[in-house]
Amino acid sequence: MHSKDFLSIKDFSPSEIQYLLVLARQVKAHPGTYSDALKRKTLAMIFEKPSLRTRVSFDVGIQQLGGFSLYLSPAEINLGKRESIHDVAKNLERMVDGIMIRTFAHEIVEEMAHHAGIPVINGLTDYSHPCQALADYLTIWEALGKFDDIKIAYVGDGNNVAHSLMFAGAQLGSHVWIATPPGYEPKPDALKWAVERGRETGGSCNVTNDPREAVLAADVVYTDVWASMGQESEKEKRQELFAPYQVNKKLFGHAQKKAIFLHCLPAHRGDEVTADVIDSPQSLVFQQAENRLHAQKAIMLELMKGEFVKLPDITELRELAHV
Repeated sequence: MHSKDFLSIKDFSPSEIQYLLVLARQVKAHPGTYSDALKRKTLAMIFEKPSLRTRVSFDVGIQQLGGFSLYLSPAEINLGKRESIHDVAKNLERMVDGIMIRTFAHEIVEEMAHHAGIPVINGLTDYSHPCQALADYLTIWEALGKFDDIKIAYVGDGNNVAHSLMFAGAQLGSHVWIATPPGYEPKPDALKWAVERGRETGGSCNVTNDPREAVLAADVVYTDVWASMGQESEKEKRQELFAPYQVNKKLFGHAQKKAIFLHCLPAHRGDEVTADVIDSPQSLVFQQAENRLHAQKAIMLELMKGEFVKLPDITELRELAHV
């Protein structure tokens, strides 16, 4: 991979994203093969936002690769206030082998990566959630056998999860539909990038205010909470606006008969999704959550091992993807 950091899905080439997915499947299938791959390597984990899946998957993941993790809470760093991002990066690069940061503004991870001479992994920002998207498409690949030429419908807020789902879909040749209430669409620059990259890969990205249009004949139906962290004051307003965008049995019924349901979790049953959908046999939300572990192990392996292998070309990767 050409980059030492993992900040956004759009920072890479289509073949690099496919390579990470191939590596993630290898790691999942043969975990013992990689048990000493990052022996004595240390990952600093900076959390400005709390998390269950990000915390556990990175913590367990680095240990399963033979390394160690160090949890750094907001109280310990108070990033940008108690100490500048520059100084935190310069301290950590002399003591650890990699940094995972889960924070608010995307500019924070970009600045951290700019100053740190070690790999920086974006665990989540308000703009992008690349680790989640990699796990999402790993799950889609396992369930459907491919990720190109499929329809993925995301229903809800045009947030960081929607952005990264669009970016990865454009990289992999998927057809991504985003359905949001008016005024809650994805950022224009994110949509523009996804549309342009899709032209190169055979993928596409469409935004609509009609959830039925998005879900119609979809292979994957995806949603997220209506009010993310930091938006609690908007909760009542959003519940009213987003009510027609609830993924319920009726809406899900417009998808393909064998469609799967995904959710990045945590889920609010009765709000963005009903229990009869998220707890149905077509729901793969816990397989999807598990795949955070395997996808992030692949990311850490590629960035922190210090060994860069020659990537297969895009044709070879597509053949591997369909095996």
